[in-house]
Amino acid sequence: MDKIYRTVHRYGEEEIIINKSRFIGHSMPVEKEDDALEFIDKIKSEHRDATHNVYAYVVGKNSNIQRFSDDGEPSGTGGIPVLEVIKKENLRNVVIVVTRYFGGIKLGAGGLIRAYTKGAKVGLESGTIIDKILHTRLKIRIDYTLYGMIENYLNTEGYIIDNITYDEAVNIFVYIKFLDVEYFQKTITDLTSGNVTIEYIDEEYIAMKDGKIIR
Repeated sequence: MDKIYRTVHRYGEEEIIINKSRFIGHSMPVEKEDDALEFIDKIKSEHRDATHNVYAYVVGKNSNIQRFSDDGEPSGTGGIPVLEVIKKENLRNVVIVVTRYFGGIKLGAGGLIRAYTKGAKVGLESGTIIDKILHTRLKIRIDYTLYGMIENYLNTEGYIIDNITYDEAVNIFVYIKFLDVEYFQKTITDLTSGNVTIEYIDEEYIAMKDGKIIR
């Protein structure tokens, strides 16, 4: 399992005008190829009167599924440029559709490549490029006398507190980056002089940008 990968956070849409042609870049995070195909069909349906709906997507571990379509544009002028934008940004699990409404001025092969490249980029930017980082969810069970110290430590160090429940003890559920789990467990054990139970719950990818959580 990859521990970190780049994708877009949400649906993005942005429009640009190039020589009177409208280019609308749409981007969307997806989990599997069927999701990408469904999104493409949705955009094509919404823009059924468009001249072209060019697309590309990269899906799967190691980006093993890569598809594109020029949708009637000259071969190599639409789908491949869009796919190259995805690859240059090192993204996966993402689909881009660039919709074109022809404005009456032909752009030529080079112009089309630049236009679809720009359309793909603005669509991605609108969707917000993020890192998906694998986190381990742990339950820390401690005595009430240790609660204030541990909570302060977690907040000071910027760890993600998911939930806190109370019974005979305090149960703090935290998300820890996969690289930090061993260090974190040792630190908590040292801080509590071993008076702690740390339980593995599960793993989850969390969206982050510039070191901050993106909701």
